[in-house]
Amino acid sequence: MLRPAFLAFAFLFLSLSTPGQTTSTESQTLQALLSEVRLLRQDLQTSAIAARRAQILIYRLHVQEAVVARASQRLDQARLGVEQWRAQKNYRAVQIKRYEEMKDRTEDAAQRAQFDQAIADLKTQAEAWIPEEQELQATELELEQQLRIEQAKLDQLEGELDRLDQAVMNAALRIGSTP
Repeated sequence: MLRPAFLAFAFLFLSLSTPGQTTSTESQTLQALLSEVRLLRQDLQTSAIAARRAQILIYRLHVQEAVVARASQRLDQARLGVEQWRAQKNYRAVQIKRYEEMKDRTEDAAQRAQFDQAIADLKTQAEAWIPEEQELQATELELEQQLRIEQAKLDQLEGELDRLDQAVMNAALRIGSTP
């Protein structure tokens, strides 16, 4: 008789303790799931922010690339202008030398006077164009400086994009290695 009473008591005790343990286990499971959902939400928010930042950086990068291209084009045009001016300067110098040689070879005083006048005119033109030469050179230097500044900005944006890419890769590697 003692045995059936003991079995009934043990069964009753075990059945009462099992629901309490189930509730505790369920609560722990729910807490773990809630924690996991919060981590997932945080990861999604971080990813969304990184994606937005990457889009902004890519847009800024494209805009800056266009700015650098325009600055480079303006510099190329300025260099072409300087080269054309130098070619004209060299042409005038060659003409002056040729007129001087022709003047030295001629015996006619009227022709000598014409050559002297042509040489004087060319030298006057050359002197008048000195400010233009200085302006062209100053413009070229200014455009070179602007191009360097814009290129530095582009390099900075590329560096930021590289850092963001590396941060995303590191986060992906951390997530991939997390059990």
